[in-house]
Amino acid sequence: MRTRMFRAGAALAAAALTLPAAPALAATAGPTPSPGAATVTKAGTSFLTATPITAGQPVRVGASTGDHLYWSFPATAGQIHEITATVGFPKSRSGASTWTIDVFDGLRRRQACTAGAQTPTAAGSAAGVALGCTLRQVRSWAEPWSGDPLPGTYYLRLSVVDLPEPDLGLPIDVDLLVSTVGDGDAPDDGELKAPLVPNTKAGTVLTGEPAAAPADEDEGDGLTGWLPEPSSRWVWTTAGGGLAAVPGVVGFALTRRPRRR
Repeated sequence: MRTRMFRAGAALAAAALTLPAAPALAATAGPTPSPGAATVTKAGTSFLTATPITAGQPVRVGASTGDHLYWSFPATAGQIHEITATVGFPKSRSGASTWTIDVFDGLRRRQACTAGAQTPTAAGSAAGVALGCTLRQVRSWAEPWSGDPLPGTYYLRLSVVDLPEPDLGLPIDVDLLVSTVGDGDAPDDGELKAPLVPNTKAGTVLTGEPAAAPADEDEGDGLTGWLPEPSSRWVWTTAGGGLAAVPGVVGFALTRRPRRR
């Protein structure tokens, strides 16, 4: 009888412990894409070719191990962006690998992450690895010397930083999502003059060689064409020659024999 009562009490205690776990799992659920958002299926290979995306827009691309994948997204004052990424390994690998996700602002300054696995390591037998980065709240203005996040264009770079050489070039599947957290209220009263958006088209390529401007003809007498222009080199050369001649003349006058009458 006591055994049955003990088992029943243990079951009730286990049920009481497991009931609060459901809300905790629901609270820690990851961000979901926006309804109706089109999936992006490509990525850039540099800052200039970064693929533009928006918050809530899912990304799913296929790449190779060792590629540097770039995306860009806009950010306004008051927003907090949470970035989640998953790298899947369709084929088996020979060893562990370390992956990283870096975030840069419009001035190409690397932004710190306040939460998330920014540089995780996947075992050789793992089927994938999950990465994450939660940025600081975007400020409406900041001092020029500070590295605070400001409104403008932000860049994401997903890459592998350490892996065995035989695994270089193996296929991978990348799923990435940028979500916005917070109410979007600006924490400051100031305002940035212009968003930090780099100019990727600073100029145009010249197709032909530009014509040289005609040289201006110097007006003057005919002697200016062949006489050397006065400069410090000519002054010091003339002065040196004169000083060198003085000791020679003096020495000759002292050592020459007088004439006999």
